[in-house]
Amino acid sequence: MTTQRRSSPFRLVDLASQPRPLLREAAQLLVDGFRDTAPRAWPNVLVAESEVRAVLEPPDLARGALDDSGKLLGWVGGLSQYYGGTWELQPLVVDPAQRHHGVGRALVQDLEARVLEQGGHTLWVGADDEMGHTSLAGEDVFGDPLGALARITARPPHPLEFYRKLGFTVVGVIPDANGPGQPDILLAKRLGPRLS
Repeated sequence: MTTQRRSSPFRLVDLASQPRPLLREAAQLLVDGFRDTAPRAWPNVLVAESEVRAVLEPPDLARGALDDSGKLLGWVGGLSQYYGGTWELQPLVVDPAQRHHGVGRALVQDLEARVLEQGGHTLWVGADDEMGHTSLAGEDVFGDPLGALARITARPPHPLEFYRKLGFTVVGVIPDANGPGQPDILLAKRLGPRLS
């Protein structure tokens, strides 16, 4: 008996090569996608369009997931930093109606492959907590940042566990990054070979 593999309900594309209206869609996704977790990040489409334009400039990367009709389901940006070896994942957004269908995972894995192709060896991401979704929220993390990180927990919709499932490790925190008691949790993933 043969099992037929289901084809993916979306395809991954380079956003820089897509038509202009899709870029407006990417900006709107930032506003809609971060409304419940980081509403100050992209409060309107004009601010979000600036982010989209910035990540489309080489050597940075922007990858999108399109459905069969060409609708943008989500997208991810990769910012080249630190002499090209370390890249920042910024941003990752998935249409709220498309979450939990593998779009975010596919976008991150695709970005990892592209970063490796560019000679990158580390990918990092900041996971802000503006809305009190982690155990660090409302705390004075400056007193014992390493202890606070050792005990960190998060609840949805915070992306901490999503990134951990993809192999990212919590490597740091910027206390009060978004205001008192609103930290930015830093995660990173090694893409290249391990030390021997």
